[in-house]
Amino acid sequence: MSEELEPRDRMPRWVPRAIAMAAIAVVALVTLDWVFRRLTGLLTMLLVSLFLSFALEPAVNYLSRRGMRRGSATGLVFFLGLAMLGGFLAAMGSLLADQLVKLVDEAPAYITEIEVWFDDQLGLQVDTDSILEEFNEGGSVASLASDLAGNLVALGTTIMQILFQILTIALFTFYLVADGPRLRRTICSALTPASQREVLRVWELAIEKTGGYIYSRLLLAGLSFVVHWIAFAVIGLPFPIPLALWVAALSQFVPVIGTYIAGVLPVLIALLNEPVTAIPVLIVILLYQQIENYLFAPRITARTMSVHPAVAFGTVIAGTSLLGAVGALLAIPAGATIQAFVSSYVTRHEVVESTLVGPERELEDAERDSVEEPD
Repeated sequence: MSEELEPRDRMPRWVPRAIAMAAIAVVALVTLDWVFRRLTGLLTMLLVSLFLSFALEPAVNYLSRRGMRRGSATGLVFFLGLAMLGGFLAAMGSLLADQLVKLVDEAPAYITEIEVWFDDQLGLQVDTDSILEEFNEGGSVASLASDLAGNLVALGTTIMQILFQILTIALFTFYLVADGPRLRRTICSALTPASQREVLRVWELAIEKTGGYIYSRLLLAGLSFVVHWIAFAVIGLPFPIPLALWVAALSQFVPVIGTYIAGVLPVLIALLNEPVTAIPVLIVILLYQQIENYLFAPRITARTMSVHPAVAFGTVIAGTSLLGAVGALLAIPAGATIQAFVSSYVTRHEVVESTLVGPERELEDAERDSVEEPD
């Protein structure tokens, strides 16, 4: 007969339950992690669709207030946006194809000129025969087209996947915009009046900040396109319209580094076609950037995206770390929305005089100069 344990030696009754609850929690966390990993692509597309709906809704609301049905207004805004995107891609596609063909055809002459320049100016003997062979018949560069043709199946699969993602985002965005009031009413019906007001307030802030960001960027992109188109045409740069579109789009919609990426292509094409024109092209790009930073952008973005450059740069880094390129594009409007929401709950007080905070007039000037986010 086994000896009975003393009460103090017995396992407490809550221990088995705690072990069971801990095991259930671990299983639940592992399951959630598995589900999240499988649905990461879908969640990213939903997030992109949500921010696109924020950007499109002001235009749809404008048309809806003037008598157009909400579905028709959404379709019209979609059509205009797709037409602009299609025109940009078509222009850049023709530019890229033409310049690639020209580069391959004229590369041997460029390489020979470089060899002669090194010999005449620096007294260096550079052997470029092996490089030239790559551009001749049978070389790796000359056979690049046939290599690409052999990978058409893989390329087609990738294109189909991208098209599917684009169509999915477009479908979600359309319904988020067209049925926006009904969706918000459905969400608010499950909340208390106080919670409803907060949800609608955040939603309105997101629409205001994201829409303001997109439309201010479009306006600045339009100004940039016109100025660069005229300048490139006067300089004699080939394809002035596609190159002006390229500079305008990248400098406005790629955060922080867009300006520097945008200027590389026009300068490179100038070097390939007429090297002497590369300097005025570079001067035009840099000069216009300064005019935009100090004249156009502060007036256009003052009431739409008052985000400090350091905050904008930090949000871009955070967005890139979380979602890559998608996160970088969504970071600034998301950061502006969060900043506006948080600042509404912060009580401001008069600041005591100190050399650490500086004179009030200097702070106001600095704040005015830093209204726009970095390009």
